[in-house]
Amino acid sequence: MSHNFNYKFIPPENSISDFVESIGMFENPSDEPKEVVIMPDGRIDLFFSKSACEPFHITLMGLETYPEARAIMPGTLTFVISFKPLAVEYILKTPIAGFLDSANVQPANFWNFGPDDLNDFDTFYQKATQTVKNLLPKEIDERKRKLFELIYVSNGEMTVRELSEKVGWSSRQINRYFTQQFGLSLKAYCNILRFRISLKHIAHGQLFPELNFTDQNHFIKEIKKFSGEVPKELSKNKDDRFILLSVLKQQ
Repeated sequence: MSHNFNYKFIPPENSISDFVESIGMFENPSDEPKEVVIMPDGRIDLFFSKSACEPFHITLMGLETYPEARAIMPGTLTFVISFKPLAVEYILKTPIAGFLDSANVQPANFWNFGPDDLNDFDTFYQKATQTVKNLLPKEIDERKRKLFELIYVSNGEMTVRELSEKVGWSSRQINRYFTQQFGLSLKAYCNILRFRISLKHIAHGQLFPELNFTDQNHFIKEIKKFSGEVPKELSKNKDDRFILLSVLKQQ
């Protein structure tokens, strides 16, 4: 945590881990805006927020494909459920392709959450967990479950062809699914996931590629594409601007 900025992200219960990556919170209790950089991480975030200048609201973020500077306003308190892509079809039950690199405001009573649910994080965690449990599907397309399992296990490094062969689903069908549900190709998603894994390495001082990049220049280019900084500068994380980097450093 930084001096004037609080955050916490914890893993979900095993029962919902196919769909949820973490449940967390961040808060800016200071009187000044907190400047941050949001980087692509391959997650779909459902934010429950309120601040000194905005009433309670719920926002579903699409996938990000580039870094974006934002300001978290004074008095902001946000709880967040971070979903894995499989949740889009089976838990959220709505494609997010229409708001790639943007957000969609949800109804104020979405999933029966309201302002009082931001009073205590532990209570929110339990309610969020139970809500997702209640939405768990009875059946999942085994090809999709295996596809995402392989994407995560391989850190996004398996080719579309390899994934297609192992899952028994054609490359064309997979890419159509990704485009319709998420707004980008499977390869583009895998590149984002590989960046996030590399980000964890950078958080721990490893400034050279640990994954399958062509060479050091390719590694630097990809890191700068998704973060706006070269690995050496990114690792400094001045003013704790890169929250994701700060969180990964604690893991």
